[in-house]
Amino acid sequence: MGYLEIISPNIIIVNMQTLHAEQLEALQRIVFPNLAEAELLHAEQYKKHVEIFPGGQFVAMDGDKVIGATSTIRYHFDINQQEHHTFYEVMGGGWFTTHEPGGDWLYGMDVSVHPGYRGKGIARALYRARQHTCLQLGLKGQMTVGMLNGYSSVADEMRIDEYYEKVKSHELFDPTVSVQEKIGFKIVGLMKNYLNDSTCGNAGAVIVMDVNVMI
Repeated sequence: MGYLEIISPNIIIVNMQTLHAEQLEALQRIVFPNLAEAELLHAEQYKKHVEIFPGGQFVAMDGDKVIGATSTIRYHFDINQQEHHTFYEVMGGGWFTTHEPGGDWLYGMDVSVHPGYRGKGIARALYRARQHTCLQLGLKGQMTVGMLNGYSSVADEMRIDEYYEKVKSHELFDPTVSVQEKIGFKIVGLMKNYLNDSTCGNAGAVIVMDVNVMI
């Protein structure tokens, strides 16, 4: 039986299907306008994700319209010895060939919500769906590298390392990572040269959520 959460009379969270692929690619371009083309996910890749790991892919739907999504893989991850990788590498060039069926963490590749539907709890619900998968599979929890999107506003004042430390110590609020913290993630590292997006200084914060966290 597939996953289902009803957010409102019109909005639901369900498992991703191949029929959603074209809409998902269009959503990527709306939500991540600054990402390099090679780092955007495309329709054929979404179809492959559903084939490789169907239980880790979710969409938010308003009727027949895809308004949000999250994509994941299983991954071996050591918090104490974090190996550097890029977004392009870890997502297998977008094809998720890096999915490890025996991986002990759920690695979130992205969470996207259409701008017209933000503020309705959809992103939180997508994280909740991911947490459900962690529980079902007996994983340690979910992890990802959150884009430090607030860096662009202070890039002339400090290096990304300093910005990261201030976000981690809560001296600065980051519109992406600080919100992820409020949901239940913990910041455990900085991944430099993770992706090609000057908005976040090409870096991201490594964040983890224990499987027992209630969202």
